[in-house]
Amino acid sequence: MSDQEAILFVNEAFYRAFADRDIEAMNNLWSNKVPVSCIHPGWPPLFDRCEILKTWKEILASSDAPDIRYRNENVNNFGDTASVICIEELAEIVLAATNIFYREGSLWKIIHHQAGPTSAELQKDDRVMRIGSVH
Repeated sequence: MSDQEAILFVNEAFYRAFADRDIEAMNNLWSNKVPVSCIHPGWPPLFDRCEILKTWKEILASSDAPDIRYRNENVNNFGDTASVICIEELAEIVLAATNIFYREGSLWKIIHHQAGPTSAELQKDDRVMRIGSVH
């Protein structure tokens, strides 16, 4: 598997954990070795791994947790660090998201997630849904 394929795979695993409301999977995706950060839409920046995972647990356990789809992945690889910028669709909300990954051995781990409003339009075509697709 190339680095780009591996990065896209872990990015998809992130959205799969969100869609499946799987806090254990979400926990396993985040780095334990380097500093991490997360900015949920409308929330203050978070820099503590335990606090970040606490917020994910709250989001994923909520009965109001939205379904999520993502599309238009753009990978930038900088050696042992990479970013994926994509569009997230949650109900009627469209967000631009940045996910940053760090290579730990043979695995890529999330070190930053941020999503915020964008002018991108909501797509009605089911083909944009990448959750569960095969790369």
